Amino acid sequence: MERRTLGRTGVELSILGLGGILVAHLPQSEADALVAEAVDRGITYFDVAPTYGDAEERLGPALAPYRSGVFLAGKTTRRDAAGARQELEQSLRRLQTDHLDLYQLHGVAKQEEVAQILGPGGALETFTAARDRGEVRFLGFSAHTEEAALALLDAFPFDSLLFPFNFVTWHQEGLGQSLLARAVEQGIGRLALKAMARAPWAEGAPRPYPKCWYEPLSSPDEAYLALRWALSQPITAAVPPGEVPLFRLALDIAERFTPITPEEAAAVRAWAQTLPPIFRRPQ
Repeated sequence: MERRTLGRTGVELSILGLGGILVAHLPQSEADALVAEAVDRGITYFDVAPTYGDAEERLGPALAPYRSGVFLAGKTTRRDAAGARQELEQSLRRLQTDHLDLYQLHGVAKQEEVAQILGPGGALETFTAARDRGEVRFLGFSAHTEEAALALLDAFPFDSLLFPFNFVTWHQEGLGQSLLARAVEQGIGRLALKAMARAPWAEGAPRPYPKCWYEPLSSPDEAYLALRWALSQPITAAVPPGEVPLFRLALDIAERFTPITPEEAAAVRAWAQTLPPIFRRPQ
């Protein structure tokens, strides 16, 4: 599988990551087998959070045989220093490791959160102290709004960002365009969420993928176009949905990745106009 450099960190990652929610609520033996399969097929980037059920408890033992050769990213939803510290210690314990390669603020959306993170007693204090102690190597964040993401980039030299670079929200709402340009300019690592999101679940529709709060792309042809569109942007890697069949579909696509053609890009742009976006710009 192709690898790309994560911004100015100099670290090379597989262009596809394994989101830890994939192994949540599975027997340990199944989690072990999935992680072994992912590593065997070239995955080096693993991302997990305390909010993903028991994912950290499953991923820690499963990754243990491979820990020195992979890049492990964790997250916290806590915006205060004490809370972030407590979650970091818990994550290190559950993941059976003495350090995380990347520690991220999880799902920042509002300016009030940004202010708390950056202010006295905010989570950034824990992040920088943990980096100084060698408990984390790099610092980043995930965000669902451009406003929060740009505010964080303006305030601190983060190493990476994780954002929903999705073909529908990009073409309909313009979400991610200015952020991606800024991140490239600053040398920030760019990681993609929701590349295989199709639309919000329709009211009353069956939900065969319980770990997805949105309707994912399950058609191989559609997923092939959407994931290749995302990976053809200036990003390092994408994290696919946390359902086993969709993860394996993404693996197949990533293993034979080729950049999207102009004709395919035009088709994706037209297709995007027919779907409701999972995120909209604030009114």
